[in-house]
Amino acid sequence: EESDKKRVEKEIIILKSLMHKNLIQIYSVIEDPSTIFLIMEFVNGGELFEYICLKQRLTELEACKFFQDMISGIEYLHKQGIVHRDLKPENLLLTNKKEIKIVDFGLSNIYKKGELLKTPCGSPCYAAPEMILGNRYNGLMVDIWSSGIILFAMVFGFLPFDEPSQDVLYQKITKGKYTVPSCSSERFQDFIK
Repeated sequence: EESDKKRVEKEIIILKSLMHKNLIQIYSVIEDPSTIFLIMEFVNGGELFEYICLKQRLTELEACKFFQDMISGIEYLHKQGIVHRDLKPENLLLTNKKEIKIVDFGLSNIYKKGELLKTPCGSPCYAAPEMILGNRYNGLMVDIWSSGIILFAMVFGFLPFDEPSQDVLYQKITKGKYTVPSCSSERFQDFIK
């Protein structure tokens, strides 16, 4: 499909412009009339999502290390004028040294400093309120929101906003209604807020 081809071409342009230790690297693109092959960095530690499921919850210290890797990659992206827009544990791979690699730039976009974006995208449980409300949004802010949701999930083993009904989910997100379990440190609870 032409729309898929344009999306993949945009993703390739973004990937080729990136060089950071916490972002997946693309080495080559091979194209024939019916297929596009992306030759990318091999990351063999699995998804952060699988790791959280396996451990059920991470210590604050381990979560902090992963969070630092993620924020380092996000900061680099934003300095390049790129917003990811689909940050979630399934799009964070672990190396064999337990370092984060951000992957899946299919919903990413290039933007100019100060420019507000309008396309709502990504996974609803990780989406920022302004995106859900259909407002124009700052790319940096929606990626930071998603990273906070991921941090919460790492430490508690569940999402702060997770409802079977999409309407109820959106209401909770837009009102910022969530509960922080008391099994974490006060410093962590303050940071999440």
